[in-house]
Amino acid sequence: MASPLEQFAIKRYADLSVAGVDASFTNASLFMLIALGALTLFMWLGTRNAGLVPNRWQAALETLHEFVAGMVDENIGPKGRAYLPFIFSLFMFILACNIIGLFPFSYTVTSHLAVTAALAGFIFLMTVVIGFWRHGLHFFSLFVPPQTPVVLLPLIVLIELISFLSRPVTLAVRLFANMTAGHILLKVFAGFVISLGLAGGGLVALGILPLTMNVALFALELLVAVVQAYVFALLTCVYLNDSINLEH
Repeated sequence: MASPLEQFAIKRYADLSVAGVDASFTNASLFMLIALGALTLFMWLGTRNAGLVPNRWQAALETLHEFVAGMVDENIGPKGRAYLPFIFSLFMFILACNIIGLFPFSYTVTSHLAVTAALAGFIFLMTVVIGFWRHGLHFFSLFVPPQTPVVLLPLIVLIELISFLSRPVTLAVRLFANMTAGHILLKVFAGFVISLGLAGGGLVALGILPLTMNVALFALELLVAVVQAYVFALLTCVYLNDSINLEH
């Protein structure tokens, strides 16, 4: 039986180098394009015949948009509306990649640490740029909580700085680890089903148990796919709130 980790292998389809940097077209690139195509189709179906009485596609699109808009309003406030298109696009892209990765013979882009790290790194840099752009050097007050005793100031600033710099790491690893762990479990239990089936005899009946577990795990992974997209977008809102609404 194939290793459960084999499903995460990067396969090159076309070698490409840009200014000495490896930019080869891989299975990860392919499924990111598939996710983008699926989102484009979904947006087109949801907006092509928009009306006061929405059809099913328009209702689904509006529900998702209002969900993300509510998250932005709740965590950032009115000033966050300018960043709604970005957060909505981020949420939808991660959600599409997560769900597409559940289909047989597909590739889960968000189980690739380079992808999640690139997204997290971009968000981190964006929040820093926005913070300095809106507040200048006063942005450094983010590391000094109000009413901090002077004697504890060096320690508190150090803790706040470490916490701030760890944001892209935790953001990237959380999505990567959850998607990877879930797909490994699915592969392992699927292997049990196939092994018991090939063994024949009374062992075939025993395959029902891992098959049932695999169905349950698939349902759980579908929930995780949605939750992780939500958590990634939610934390992005929280980080943007610190940069936009600096209160001290």
